[in-house]
Amino acid sequence: MSIIQHLAAPAQAPLPELGNLLFGDQRIGVHGPWRALSADPRMRRRPAANVTDQVAESYARLRLVNQAIDDPLAFAADPYRLTALHEWIAPLDGALAVIASIHYNLFLGSLIDHDQHPKRPLGGLAAMEQLGTFLCTELGHGNDAANLETTATYHRDSDTFTLHTPLAAAQKFMPNTGPAGGPKSAVVAARLLVDGHDVGVFLFLTPLSNEAGPLPGVTVRPLPERTGSPIDHCLTAFDQVPLPREALLTGTHGQLDAQGAFSSALGSRRKRFLAAIGRVTLGKLCMSACAIGAARTAVAIAVRYGHHRTVSGARRGQTVPVFAHRTHHQPLLSALATTYAMTALHREAVTRWAERQCADPADTAAAERQVAIAKGWITWQTRAVLTECRERCGAQGLFAHNGIAQLVLDVEGAITAEGDNLALWAKAGAELLFSPDEPEPPATAPATISDLARPTALQALLHTAEQLHLDHARTRLRQAPAGDQLRRWNAAAPFALAGVTARAERQAAAALLALADRAHDPQTRTVLLELHRLFALQRLIGASGQLLSHGHLTVEQAHALPELVSSTLDQLAGRALALVDAFDLPEEAVSTHPIATAHYQDAYDDPKGAWHRPHRDIPHPTPPHDLTPLMSAHEGPYAK
Repeated sequence: MSIIQHLAAPAQAPLPELGNLLFGDQRIGVHGPWRALSADPRMRRRPAANVTDQVAESYARLRLVNQAIDDPLAFAADPYRLTALHEWIAPLDGALAVIASIHYNLFLGSLIDHDQHPKRPLGGLAAMEQLGTFLCTELGHGNDAANLETTATYHRDSDTFTLHTPLAAAQKFMPNTGPAGGPKSAVVAARLLVDGHDVGVFLFLTPLSNEAGPLPGVTVRPLPERTGSPIDHCLTAFDQVPLPREALLTGTHGQLDAQGAFSSALGSRRKRFLAAIGRVTLGKLCMSACAIGAARTAVAIAVRYGHHRTVSGARRGQTVPVFAHRTHHQPLLSALATTYAMTALHREAVTRWAERQCADPADTAAAERQVAIAKGWITWQTRAVLTECRERCGAQGLFAHNGIAQLVLDVEGAITAEGDNLALWAKAGAELLFSPDEPEPPATAPATISDLARPTALQALLHTAEQLHLDHARTRLRQAPAGDQLRRWNAAAPFALAGVTARAERQAAAALLALADRAHDPQTRTVLLELHRLFALQRLIGASGQLLSHGHLTVEQAHALPELVSSTLDQLAGRALALVDAFDLPEEAVSTHPIATAHYQDAYDDPKGAWHRPHRDIPHPTPPHDLTPLMSAHEGPYAK
């Protein structure tokens, strides 16, 4: 069967179980409300609006979100519902996803995770009488926020604190503290000073503004416009701002007794800081959710466009969908496989974090590492997927109204937010080097070329590739000169990061394979196994040299990998529409992007165009100049 026949064959019939597998038993109760809200016309951005209006409209949409939540405090405590929200709103409005993550996760989440105080009621904040924001990183402290310099000095005589910005580098960098959205409060990370002693960084609930603007002692200055959907990012500073005792958010990591004496269950100031900002881990999952929502939307638009955008065929007068070309559908099918794998990995990371053993530090640390690895890989892969989808849509992909170009810009924020990806992976890489957390992979290589089609063999090879990278990093670490820790880490770091990449790829492939194992419909299971095969084989091609040199692949098997990819693409090409339909995107939202519809050219039609006039025989006008000299030039010396 030709690819054109394949595209038109019944293989394009829907596979309803795919959607159930992608969203699981949370499809209706958890994802359903946000899917419904995403179809609301009020949730759509106006790319042509000015920046001020766009920012104001994002905050108005945040209030629409809040109206759809029965109990905002319970919502902020539920990792499944919170991350699901981000999957659906990020493709609609990247700024909305950011301010929602800040308000519900970092602000309300921090408040409910700490000790409650009778003088700190949360009902008004949950009702958005004031919007919440989160002030942690500073102009001089980003990834090293544990060293931030904003201070909160405790006064034993008045039982109060003074919040202060002691120098320019301590200005809070880029929180959404502008006037848009109305009055705001924040949880502010500051260094607690008790009797002149620095006891660590804690959070303080701090009113920032009212209807008239910033409160006394609070300075808010807008930052220059950044890439991506516009947000009211600002520099924020404090000049001897008094705070009551209940402003301090306490817990086992630190508290003051009635006499003002400080105590903590944690002996390390760094551990106290990490406990105070513990919500950042769930924030990483929110960023991953934003990314997979964007990826699913972009792939759906690009695949649909590829099926109804036609180009000339091999015979005169014939047209074929551009998707029929291998050069077009191969990268999109690869993007589809990656997007399915990202979604499956994200689901497992959310579950791992939600069900961790909170009382077990080792289990919590392992869950944090899995979340960090997933966040880095998913957001980086989403950038690649979005760029590919944009390119496959050609010039149309450059226009914001077609739904992809803005996503390309917005994902950059997710890569940096809640911990820069590279910093997260450097930490994860070091942990994997010094504290191996999984058994060694099977030592046996696939016996034959046909074995490479078996999912278990592919998973074993992915695991082996991961282990080879980490072993290489450990060897480099041992061989580096002793006494210079930075030099030793620099010797090992590239290979440790390669090991983290391989870990993410293996876990994503395993999560995708688990979806296939849960399928009841044979066709659905077959399609998911083909997606797993494509995803795994393409990763193994990149690792084939290393696997070959260590005897885990034969020369014949290494040569066979591209052919196996090609045959898998043949099987998947006719399933692309069914695969994107399983993303369950509301047609009301998708159809607002012209190229996602079969009649996309209508969006560019001119009702007054000459082509709409009744046909008449109109004599051709005489050319104003004699074109003969120009035409005869082809007979001159340059005709050859």
